[in-house]
Order: sequence, then C-alpha cells, then structure tokens
Amino acid sequence: MIASPHKERPGARGAMATLSHDSPAISTCVVVGASARSFAESAARAGWSVHAADLFGDRDLGAAATAAVRVGDGGYPRDLPAVVAGFPAGPCAYTGAVENHPEVIAALAEARPLAGCGAAAVRAVRDPIRLAEVVREAGLWFPETHGSPSGLPGDGTFLVKPLASAGGRGIRPWLGDAVQAARPGLCWQRRVRGAEWSVAFVADGRAATLVAAGRPATCRPACGARRFAYSGSLGVPLTQLTDALRAPLDLAGRRITAAFGLVGCFGIDAIVDRRGRIHVLEVNPRPTSSLELVERASGWSAAAGHLAACGWGRAAEPPPAASDVVWGKAIVRMPRGASAPHGDGILAAAEPWTAADGLPAVADIPAAGVVPAVGGPLVTVFACGRTLPQVESLLRQRAVSIRRLVRGLVSRPSAGRRRRPSSRGRTASGTRPRSSPGRSP
Repeated sequence: MIASPHKERPGARGAMATLSHDSPAISTCVVVGASARSFAESAARAGWSVHAADLFGDRDLGAAATAAVRVGDGGYPRDLPAVVAGFPAGPCAYTGAVENHPEVIAALAEARPLAGCGAAAVRAVRDPIRLAEVVREAGLWFPETHGSPSGLPGDGTFLVKPLASAGGRGIRPWLGDAVQAARPGLCWQRRVRGAEWSVAFVADGRAATLVAAGRPATCRPACGARRFAYSGSLGVPLTQLTDALRAPLDLAGRRITAAFGLVGCFGIDAIVDRRGRIHVLEVNPRPTSSLELVERASGWSAAAGHLAACGWGRAAEPPPAASDVVWGKAIVRMPRGASAPHGDGILAAAEPWTAADGLPAVADIPAAGVVPAVGGPLVTVFACGRTLPQVESLLRQRAVSIRRLVRGLVSRPSAGRRRRPSSRGRTASGTRPRSSPGRSP
C-alpha cells in the first residue's frame, strides 16, 4: 500500500465550480473503489475533506484527497476495510467494481456509516433472475437469461457473462465452449441488438430521480480496448430525450429503487431495440463514472447528491445541462511496446485540448513509477462539442495521440477543435497500474 501525500488543491473555476448546496454538516467522507478519482474530485469540489483508497493510486486522486492510499493487486479489495479503519470518522461511499464484493461492503458498514446500498440490496439487484422479475412486472423487457448453457445454441445468439464483472470485462459470445461452461459464476443471456443507453438516478430507497443519460463512445479500436469492454461515454442532455424513451426509463428507475431499496446514485444499462422496446440489462448500484460528464455540463456535484440522498449534507437538484453542448470521455489503454508513461508529458501534450474545452482534457494520470499493464487503463481523455459524432471524433483523435505519445513516437497533439468561451477548471490526473477491474461505466 502506498500513501499519497496531501496536495493543495487550486480552486476550481467554470461550470464545475458553480455548486449550489450547503456545506456538509460532517466535513469528512471516505471513498473506496477500483478507481475513486472522479467521486473524490466531486466531493472535494463540494467542500468535503476526502479520504480515499483504491486500486490505482492515480496522481489526481492524490491531488483531490486529503489522504489517499493505493491498495495494490495483492490486497484489493480484501484490505479496503482495514485501510478505511485508519481514516477519520465519516460516511463511506464506494464506487465501481466494489458491488462485486458484497462481503467487503458488509465489512465497511460494520465499521462506519455506509453512504450507499447495503450488501443485501447489492446481492439482490445484481441477481439477474430477481432483477428480471421486477423489470418484467413493470412492463419492460429483460433478456432471456440462464444459469447454464444446457440446450442453448452455440452460434453467438447468446452472450456468456460473469455475474461479478464491471466495464464489460469477461463478456463474450457463447460458442459452445465446454471448458468455459464448467466455470462457476457465469450466466448466459440472449443477445439483444439495438441502441445502447446508460442512465443514472439519485434514489432515497423509495423514489428515484433521473439525473443523467448517455450513450457508449464507439472508439474501442482507437483506445485499444477489447470487444465489449467499456471504452467511454457520451453524455446526452436529458432535454434531448423523447417522451417515449424517458417515460419507461423513469419507470424502471422507480420500480427498481422501490423493489430493492436502493439509495444514492445508481445506474441502469439498457438497450432500445428496433421496435422501441427497452431491455434492461443490469443495474450498477453505486455512483457511475459517467456522472462526471453531468458535472462538466451543468456544475452539479454527483458526490454531494449521492451523500445527501444517503443522509449527509444537502445538495440542490441537478440543474439542466446546456442542450447544445455534449461532453464525452474515453478510457485510453496502455499500448504494447510503450515506455513508462510520464504524467507531466501527457498533461503538457493535452494542454491545447484543455485550452479548447475550458476544463481538464485528461484525468487518471499514472502516479510516478507506475506502469499500467498492456491493455490496462492508461488515462481518461475528455472532449466536448455540439454533436455526438463530433465528440466521438475528437475522443478518437485524442486517444490515438496519447497512445502514440507513450509509445515514444514524435507526436504532439493539436487542439483539433474550436475554442470555447469557458474558464478553465483545475487539472485532474491519475491512473491505474494494472488491468484489474478496469474503469466502470
């Protein structure tokens, strides 16, 4: 475990600093997860003193948190409760991939107040059979799901998925592999084709409010990501959702919240098929990483909203995002044959993008001496524009530039877009030393 020293944080400016909520009554919060950076930054901007522990120890996590501890491969996630025990009193929130370890959530809840869904709720909502019942009772669709491949065609019409996964890790078409069929912890789900959506809610255990919507960023090859892996998100302003789409998504959020008693921010992944039917795929019962796109577009603090919904502090309703600006993010993977990444070099190369967008263009920069595994997350890159295709194009260009840069090629990225009249926010950075759960949606 490596402790990161406290660093002074320059004051955030621009949209992300326009936060309209009172200072929290309790000033300290704790956040744990595979990657804690985005939640820690959001909480720090809202006035919390953040103590964090995660798998990667990204450079910007150290900048955002009062104290940050990297829990490496040998101890993650098992050692998270022991690390948290040494932090000051305050509620504990968890981020992506921790939902795969309800025993860790239970241990965290024994030691301090839990800001988020309890272990029992997580186990229940992550059970595809129980989730399917709730979804279908609401009049929505859920893919045909089986606990065994017996009798299923091995022609790719079904997907085999780990029950404990994040960011698309381990998902692949089912082609009748007998060895794979013998592995525990899998389910087989009929493949649904259509438009992929992810939505996020803030819940109080009984009711839920839709706060974000997004589409997947289609830039896997440019990012070096494998098929089905989460490679990024495009934020879609809620004002752009049609009634035919928003109404059933709202219904899904309300019914799932009431059935499982979810609290705080959580996400739903869904597919809209050619007939307009909404198929719920899974629920992520914790704050999703794509919520930071809402923060960039509107200035709302997702961390403050999450903590307030769980009983700590107060947060305003999320303001509507500007309907003419789209923010996106992409997870750039470590290329083969690359040298150790130099954080300052990556930040310097991205300066034109930051100047053009008005907010930091890269995040999750590797800490000094940390070399991500080949194919593992290297950095997160951001872009904004007027349309989804424009933002996707920028994300692809920036991802390719960063991968070339760390390979040691002579390639200094250019701004590649017009300048927006927005003030700059503070720089963020941080990374992952390895590929383990990866960055989750």
